[in-house]
Amino acid sequence: MKTLPTGAAMLMAAGLAFTQFSSTAQAQDATCEIDRPVMFAGLNYDSALFHNAVARFIIEKGYGCKTDALPGDVIPLLTGTGKGDVDVVMEIWRDNVAEAWTKAEAAGTVSQIGVNFNDAVEGWFVPRYVIEGDAKRGIEPMAPDLKSVDDLPKYVDLFEDAEEPGKGRFYNCPSGWVCEKVNSSKLTAYNLDESFTNFRPGTGAALSAAIASAHKRGKPALYYYWGPTWVMGLYDSYRLEEPTYDKSIFDALKTDENPTKATAYPQSTVTVGVNSDFMKSAPKLIDFLTHYETSNALVSEMLAYMQENNEKPDGAAMYFLQQKPDVWKSWVSDEVAARVESAL
Repeated sequence: MKTLPTGAAMLMAAGLAFTQFSSTAQAQDATCEIDRPVMFAGLNYDSALFHNAVARFIIEKGYGCKTDALPGDVIPLLTGTGKGDVDVVMEIWRDNVAEAWTKAEAAGTVSQIGVNFNDAVEGWFVPRYVIEGDAKRGIEPMAPDLKSVDDLPKYVDLFEDAEEPGKGRFYNCPSGWVCEKVNSSKLTAYNLDESFTNFRPGTGAALSAAIASAHKRGKPALYYYWGPTWVMGLYDSYRLEEPTYDKSIFDALKTDENPTKATAYPQSTVTVGVNSDFMKSAPKLIDFLTHYETSNALVSEMLAYMQENNEKPDGAAMYFLQQKPDVWKSWVSDEVAARVESAL
């Protein structure tokens, strides 16, 4: 190792000390509005954990607050927000909100304060190269006329199920997921249940692995998926057209045994939700959380970064804050932005 001259070493040490002191001093400039940690809903999936990590860093470094997260599943955490055990939920899926949240909103104990992203997607997809080809990979278009679910009967052989020759394979959600029931009903309503196998992977990870494998090998695949996710961030997928979303028809897909009509999934709006008492006690934090806004594409990009680099949500949050200052600085004041940048 090269040894620095004594004077240079002293200057470097002094510089480091000054940097640390400056960062600490700036953090101390911010006084939190509440005298306890801000409690986040620790929802157990990547996009919510990423948003938690971003918001917690900004609140800690920019507003001088302590934060914590209560891990758990959706319904218990939404119930806990109504009771005051949780202050902030970074993802409330407005079009598919749980009854626990609806009841709490009616009671006035929770509120939705801002739109995190309004372009969440769900649907039936194929790799884009199936339709358009991929010149860089030497892939010719396999089904250039495939645009909608109505076209699928023409392409049963293209999506052939190796375990059931003569049938195509549709990759559904794992059994027990709401989307599994909806997709199974769609297969019936679209008269595809006789020509396509309803393949249900055992886990969400198995579903994403099957999709990733097809894309890496340049093979055709027909699958349900959603965004924002790392799959949508890494792999260019084409969503097949379906009849325009109709709530009554869509709701019937969840309950009817033999539906005759189907409809597209809704394009979901995902909001930030908070406990009402917390909202009253922390107006500066509420202002930040109200302005917190991302997009399906942006979050999918960050989740893809996590996947490719084997990163945790905290690491993806740091990457986001360093690479996308034009996004997050619009959520906060110049003073708060300066403190966050200093901490970075």
